Amino acid sequence: MSPESIIMISLAIFLIAFLYSTVGHAGASGYIAVMTLFSIAPILIKPSALTLNIIVALISTVQFYRAGFFSFSLFWPFALLSVPFAYLGGYVHIPSDIFRIIVGIVLLFSAYRFFANPQQDEEPHPPKTIAAFPIGAGLGFLSGLIGIGGGIFLTPLLLVMKWAKTKTAAAVSAPFILVNSLSGLAGNISSTQQLPIIVVPFVIAAVIGGSIGSFAGSKKFSTVLIKRFLALILLIAGSKLLFIS
Repeated sequence: MSPESIIMISLAIFLIAFLYSTVGHAGASGYIAVMTLFSIAPILIKPSALTLNIIVALISTVQFYRAGFFSFSLFWPFALLSVPFAYLGGYVHIPSDIFRIIVGIVLLFSAYRFFANPQQDEEPHPPKTIAAFPIGAGLGFLSGLIGIGGGIFLTPLLLVMKWAKTKTAAAVSAPFILVNSLSGLAGNISSTQQLPIIVVPFVIAAVIGGSIGSFAGSKKFSTVLIKRFLALILLIAGSKLLFIS
């Protein structure tokens, strides 16, 4: 990889980490898109994206927790079964063309919804614990399968169903992404018997971008602005699934 490519990828990772971390996400779908565009070997993309995801998700988790938005009672029912299913998804390798199309369309629809109508928060009504278990399992499996942390699915679900306010949804999504990324990476390593090799500048870019973005999202940005950012993130992720193989 040339020095020019390393610099360009690092800048892209910085921007992705900043943008995604404002809403409690970690950016795996964006990292995958960038690495794909620069023709990095497919076998390296998934574990590399998960590794960067872990770094940024950890930073976002700390920032949103310190700001007082984290809800353990909302987090654990979704996370409990998502972890083993993310491991299973990370281990499994299946043809995913139809799957990518369906998920991409869902994400683009969600992006439109949040961009067209980014309302202020309403009073949330958390889901019943028993209902969160299968949802978490499904999100975990999808996360491991396509090499992301799952927040791209969990956050819009929490908001559309009015299960959480915007910043609480971000604060819950960040550790959800963290545990699923760790589990998905473990499953991928078990399957491929290879450790991800991350260029140091990529890690530095992710740390700086994630730190700035999560600070702004947890303490500076308004609810409406965060929903606008979320719409943009869903647009990027959905387009990536539909148009970048």
